[in-house]
Amino acid sequence: MLTRFTVTATALLALAALSGCGGAAENAAPAPSPGSTAEGKEVQLEAAKADCMKQKGFKYVAYVTPHKPGTEDDKNRMRGNYQAMRKYREKYGFGVFAAHIYPDAFNVRDAGPDSNPNGKIQSALSKAQMQAYRKAMDACQVSAANKVLGLKLKSTEDFYDAQFKASLRARKGKLNTDPELVELATAMATCLKGKGYAVGDTTPVAMSELGQKTWLGNEDKLGREQMDDVPDVAPPAKDDKVPMYYAPTLTPEQAKPYLAKEIKAALDDLECGKDFYPAFLPKEQAVQGQVSAQFGM
Repeated sequence: MLTRFTVTATALLALAALSGCGGAAENAAPAPSPGSTAEGKEVQLEAAKADCMKQKGFKYVAYVTPHKPGTEDDKNRMRGNYQAMRKYREKYGFGVFAAHIYPDAFNVRDAGPDSNPNGKIQSALSKAQMQAYRKAMDACQVSAANKVLGLKLKSTEDFYDAQFKASLRARKGKLNTDPELVELATAMATCLKGKGYAVGDTTPVAMSELGQKTWLGNEDKLGREQMDDVPDVAPPAKDDKVPMYYAPTLTPEQAKPYLAKEIKAALDDLECGKDFYPAFLPKEQAVQGQVSAQFGM
């Protein structure tokens, strides 16, 4: 999972909402119970959070923000379809600097400014009340996760840390040991090196993230230069920690030159990975879907 300051980049690899739906088979396995799916867990988390807030004397409405349904292009892209991926990358590259030019395209949830009733509740609070409300909310988020998901968290940061580690373990454990994916990732790396790109780790998971990580790093450099309270140089990445990238403030005109170079890199990446992605992405979605169901995300 690649995380920008306020944007989760792997949300672009959206899971269940982009999955295809087939017809019912005569001897199909029984449908999962509502509580075992990501959506079902999210409903339970919201209900537990609302109950906790009520006990603390605050009003909170259990609310699950609906996801935008995936288009056919989205579904094909998630399957690694070359034409669908090329169409996307010709406009958005890896989805990094494009967010400064096409912000609406990266809003993966179907939510207007007034859709969540809790926004109105919070807007009516004074500054002191808001501080108390947020403190209670943090505590209730932890309480709900521990109750519904059976975790032992102490903070909201613990939740995202646990989710990241579970995703990392599952992806590396299943995808990096897949012989077909290893062979295809190695061929992709050789191709990119031939085009002059720097390639370190050639495992399947690393190759799937190489381009996006590179351009998030380029964006992060600009973001750090704009901020006085973070180091100009990013600290060494830790494999078991969520990587944080600080997005700069850029106008669309300022972002366009960066996006043009990013698009060139994204198309080269696709050409080298045209056999890799159709094999990798469906398997990755299956793994991520399991983690999402586990954490109600």
